[in-house]
Amino acid sequence: MAKGGWAKFPHADKAYVYAGSALEKHWGRLHRGDCEPYPHDAAVEEAWRLYHRGEFGQAIEAGVAAGVTGYNVANKAAAIYATYLENSEAKKLRLLEEATARAEQAIEADPGSVNAHYYHALVLGRYSQGISIAAALKKGLAGKVKASLDKAIALAPKHADARIALGTWHAEIIGKVGGLVGAMTYGAKKEAAVDLFKTALKLNPDSAIARVEYANALVMLFGEARMSEAEKLYAEAAKCKPADAMERLDVEAAKAELEE
Repeated sequence: MAKGGWAKFPHADKAYVYAGSALEKHWGRLHRGDCEPYPHDAAVEEAWRLYHRGEFGQAIEAGVAAGVTGYNVANKAAAIYATYLENSEAKKLRLLEEATARAEQAIEADPGSVNAHYYHALVLGRYSQGISIAAALKKGLAGKVKASLDKAIALAPKHADARIALGTWHAEIIGKVGGLVGAMTYGAKKEAAVDLFKTALKLNPDSAIARVEYANALVMLFGEARMSEAEKLYAEAAKCKPADAMERLDVEAAKAELEE
């Protein structure tokens, strides 16, 4: 375990350490997917350095300590940590609930912040997966996730990660309730999901997670009919060169899919 009782990132690499001016120099590549603006605040900068090198728990703590301007990094770190590294289901859900509350505060503080909306959708979406999509639908969370993703895309049309998340939203709803109910009740459509993933890959061609989530969606939506296409996407994702700890976890997830 890392300091503070956090699970340790298992792929530490000096390539993911962006000390000093290196963070700003590489910012465009690191945040091509989420369009996060560079933080001109030393405490928030340091929280992002912790995040990019895989010290996700410490990044959550540092982001929270920095106040509302640090909530974006804290929330993204919470989403990645809960998804990939935390083994306790109870702790995962608690971290995501806390992140959801922070995101709501960030939206209230700055409704024009693209990623206040996107990270709200991200952590609430991960929470929904944690309690099961069926339970999330009963709680009415699907509408909240979609509203935040729609807002993020409206504010930043080139936000690749929001399109990935929205593509996953369409796929998971259809996978749970079927195409007809999904379309009539929630507005979820197979074609919309595919278009969102294709656009995301055009916006961020180096993204491993776009390929992984696209592949997952193809399997959910089309089953064996698109399995070979999904396997090709997993293989492409496994060959992506990660620029930070999160991307490394995405690449490792793709490798794990190929081994199954």
